[in-house]
Amino acid sequence: MNKKLTILDIAKLSGVGKSTVSRVITNDPKVKPATRAKVEQVIQESGYVPSKSAQLMRGGSQKVIGVIISRLDSPSENRAVSTMLAELYRAGYDVVIMESQFSRSKTNEHLAVLQKRNVDGVIVFGFTDCDVEALNLWQEKAVVIALDTQDVSSVNYDNIAVIQLAISHLELMGINDIAFIGVDPSDRSTGELRLSAYLDWCKRTSVEPNYKTGQLHHESAYGLVDDVITETTQAIVCASDTLALGVIKRLQELKRTDIAVTGVGGNDLLSFLFPNIYSIDPGYSQAGEKAAKLLIAQLSGEGNITHVTQKPVV
Repeated sequence: MNKKLTILDIAKLSGVGKSTVSRVITNDPKVKPATRAKVEQVIQESGYVPSKSAQLMRGGSQKVIGVIISRLDSPSENRAVSTMLAELYRAGYDVVIMESQFSRSKTNEHLAVLQKRNVDGVIVFGFTDCDVEALNLWQEKAVVIALDTQDVSSVNYDNIAVIQLAISHLELMGINDIAFIGVDPSDRSTGELRLSAYLDWCKRTSVEPNYKTGQLHHESAYGLVDDVITETTQAIVCASDTLALGVIKRLQELKRTDIAVTGVGGNDLLSFLFPNIYSIDPGYSQAGEKAAKLLIAQLSGEGNITHVTQKPVV
């Protein structure tokens, strides 16, 4: 049986150092063309196959996609990641998952690491302060979720429609005294757009707006409930299921079982614990699948930069 060649064997046969062979394998542009040609010829003639794990550790890419999510504990992003992974694995890609924690600098650090490792492409869950210019450098090798972009593909959610659907559901129940608890408008998607949908309804129906905004956290919503409810309040529309949890907790303490609550997210656990809550699914699972398919098509040369608005799932 022939001995399996190692990277050190290739180095000796090529007359170069082990590190040089490693740089050839990982497509380091600093390697001189003549040296690269000599090493690649030895690799071809010897039938040497680089270890996949070794290649990745040295910064190379063998069908690897980087996925940068905002929070590891986000139910909505996890649903998108689940369908995304299924598509990427089916296409033969490995996946590296990183967390941004809504940090511009941390996201850019992750992008720099992924670029250094020469991954094939990235999928990034965007947020208001996300550095779009840094993402634009990836061009056809990137897809952004939940943030409008121009120079890279994006899959966004219909933030207006999710609130319109929630309010329409309440109107069908004969409810018209509706308050709103959302996210600070500095957040362009969950914050500004979802609030504007509520305000548009108020203007259209000549209803006095009754709303408060805070942080995307259940404790923030919990603290805002007392600021919006009155004796006649019939419902509170929440900009997310996370906020709805905080609202429900406070209403239980106040024994206000007469107030209906709606959320956005389609969280199965929320619906199980509180069957009376009405939650709109923005299409997280579908968005993850679409993002993966867009990136795969682009990397294969069969797709162009595309912008998709995912409709709510009803």
